[in-house]
Amino acid sequence: MPTDGLPLQRLGFLTIGSFDPARPAEGHEDTLRVIERAEALGMDSAWLRHRHLQHGISSPVAIMAAASQRTSRIALGTAVTPIGAENPFRLAEDLGTVDVLLGGRLHPGFSAGVPMNFDLYRDAIYPDTAEQEDLGNDRLLRFRDLVRGDPVTGTAERRGIEEFARSVQPHSPGLVDRLWYGAGSTRSAVWAGENGFHLLTSSVTRSEDGTDFATNQRAQIDAYLDVHPDPAAARVSQGLVVIPTDSATREQEARYRAYVDGRSGRVGVPMGPAGMLFAADLVGTSVEIADRLRADVGYQAVTEVAFALPFAFEPDDSAQIITDIAEHLGPELGWVPHGG
Repeated sequence: MPTDGLPLQRLGFLTIGSFDPARPAEGHEDTLRVIERAEALGMDSAWLRHRHLQHGISSPVAIMAAASQRTSRIALGTAVTPIGAENPFRLAEDLGTVDVLLGGRLHPGFSAGVPMNFDLYRDAIYPDTAEQEDLGNDRLLRFRDLVRGDPVTGTAERRGIEEFARSVQPHSPGLVDRLWYGAGSTRSAVWAGENGFHLLTSSVTRSEDGTDFATNQRAQIDAYLDVHPDPAAARVSQGLVVIPTDSATREQEARYRAYVDGRSGRVGVPMGPAGMLFAADLVGTSVEIADRLRADVGYQAVTEVAFALPFAFEPDDSAQIITDIAEHLGPELGWVPHGG
């Protein structure tokens, strides 16, 4: 269980994997390079956002399979895959395969319910059955059971020269214990805890207790831990946007601060019918960012993070930010790099 004041134990990053639609191969290669860089810097995890009909990662499975051949240690995860856009059986096969290739380093994260912007691609997935599909938590539990190895069919069979197993193949032992749930409300955090998922928090959450982002996030983390069947084994990750400037050029720092200033107006203002709150982006030296994080009551409840890379920046910017996170910000928070 997280305890206030513990040093940061696991350090990761999150990327949307943006690319130029005229040169998609180049953008995907940039994503693989930043994962390799993070591993070389001793970071613990790399997380991929999941986007549809956008110039970002639409197939984390393919990216992680490629990364399995170029890395040896770093954990790879999704934050998050909307289960409503997936076939649980086929996804269980794909992620079981990737986890085998990774040697047990896969950490899939999910959301349930109607996916974001679902109206844009719903009919491409469910042209005739969208109204009948269960897009909620039961769909995710069905996936969880398949990954666990629950039977798909009653008996193992042999048909001619072909043999058929009872459960999804390949089965990767331990994968079921590395499933995460992206929660943005107390209700979803409690569901994740009751069902034994690890908890992913992000820079967006529901306003349920005033307009202070950190207060709302901390309440959801506490509610999650209160109901988890094994809170000592439960893992909670925080995913704020942080932009350290220790090694940034003057031009980079100016762009970073302009980016943060352009998004600052939404902080502390509940947005939309659900009253969603956005966390402030943190820009400055690693010492300055570390001080702000230590004062954040949400951060105080976690021992691992997956800091989000801004999606609007260039590959050189991402490389600088990743390097400063690993070489300056992480150590300021008490983190020790792998092999350090």
